[in-house]
Amino acid sequence: MLRRVVGALLSGGVLCLAFPTFDVWVAAPVSLGLLALVLTGVRPRAGFGLGFLAGLAFFLPTLHWAGVYVGDLPWVALAALQALFFGLVGVLYAWLSRPGVVRPVAFAVVWVVAEGLRARAPYGGFPWVKLAFSQADSPVGHLAALGGAPFVGFVLALGGALLAVVASRTLGRMPLRSLALPAALAVGLGLSGLLVPLPTDGPTARFVGVQGNVPRAGLEFNAERRAVLDNHVKATLAAAAEGGAQPRPDLYVWPENASDIDPLRNADANQLIRDTVAQIGVPLIVGGLLEEPPGYLSNVSLLFEPGKGNTDRYVKRHPVPFGEYIPNRAFWRLFSDKVDLVRRDFYPGSEVGLFTVPTSSGQQIRGGLSICFEVAYDDIMRDVVDAGANVLVVQTNNATFGYTAESPQQLAISRLRAIEFGRSVVHVSTVGQSALITPDGTAHQVTSLFTQAVLRGDLPLRDSMTLATRLGEGPEWVALLALLLLVGRGISANRRRAALND
Repeated sequence: MLRRVVGALLSGGVLCLAFPTFDVWVAAPVSLGLLALVLTGVRPRAGFGLGFLAGLAFFLPTLHWAGVYVGDLPWVALAALQALFFGLVGVLYAWLSRPGVVRPVAFAVVWVVAEGLRARAPYGGFPWVKLAFSQADSPVGHLAALGGAPFVGFVLALGGALLAVVASRTLGRMPLRSLALPAALAVGLGLSGLLVPLPTDGPTARFVGVQGNVPRAGLEFNAERRAVLDNHVKATLAAAAEGGAQPRPDLYVWPENASDIDPLRNADANQLIRDTVAQIGVPLIVGGLLEEPPGYLSNVSLLFEPGKGNTDRYVKRHPVPFGEYIPNRAFWRLFSDKVDLVRRDFYPGSEVGLFTVPTSSGQQIRGGLSICFEVAYDDIMRDVVDAGANVLVVQTNNATFGYTAESPQQLAISRLRAIEFGRSVVHVSTVGQSALITPDGTAHQVTSLFTQAVLRGDLPLRDSMTLATRLGEGPEWVALLALLLLVGRGISANRRRAALND
């Protein structure tokens, strides 16, 4: 058992290498192959423990940014909660496996179902660092266009389990010819994405993303709220002046929290933004906070147009539990008074975010909005594409996570979303990393952390729907159905064996 414990911990540690800032994508299938080996043939109770250990070894370092400014308890609690879903993988696969026989399809199906649950529960789930989000640079990542993040996760888990078959047969000193098929299948799966085209053609629009920066990193990043707003105004006006004889941009984008002074109720902030829009002569999307509804705050994207002021808004649909609101506040206060750092809860919006902006060439920008962590939620991103978005706009603020891997991890998610939906992405942060992303997942003009920077470029506007968009949650439902069939088959087999023993 000691070898299995070490293997589980090693599996979680290797999986860390697949994600930013290591970016060794091949570590993902290798890690899952090791996990499949560790779990094969053990009892479900041991499977839970081994899976949980692998999860801790993965989530503790990968989510370390969660405790940079709020202490170890929230970070460790989040990592432990997420590790429970690895424990679920261990329970289910251990029950479905047989001693000495790796079952690749069963392992892959269990993985997809567990990741689907992790993305939905508790409190709406936390799909950050899904397996697929490590694959923006890999051939496997191309498969997101066919079945989204769940399909990428399935292929990686299946490929890893096939590697486990190869390792198991090698350790069992089986003939070399018995290794050929699983090895070839694993390699074939790893390269199969190269057959998936990622078109980037289409009419273009010119975007400018403004990373204004903040006075300081940490929880008090916006203690000088006017300074943050001023930073974005100055950077925007400087960008407009530097444009010179270049064609005028079609849309400027500011990040989340660019104006934490309510830009609709504070006359000063409102006038400053309107004056800025008048000077640049181009519509501007502003990330801000509104003092509404009564007793709450709203995290919003606001569209300002020259001569019109604020013409549209999007209210964040999925506020972050324990970050933007405290569920069951009285209960969680028993464990930590840090919950009171969130003084007022954020109110969730109910409408899909879509801003329509005409371009100078006669095209229409239909920008699908998501704010910060929303980019990690499959349904929120799919909703905006279904609503007609021909470009995705991701506004975020990473100042509260300092100089950590959180921002690169988020940029990697946006890159996979570009592939999944065949859409360009304007990914703009207050402090970085920001980038303009083409529909093949390539990030252009990637900025450094905690610097003021401006992104400027033409991005294709695309309307065609990828297969992943059309299938929606289909791949996850197929995986769940397959798991139920496997479980049912296992129950029947156990009953038959019990009847024979009687």
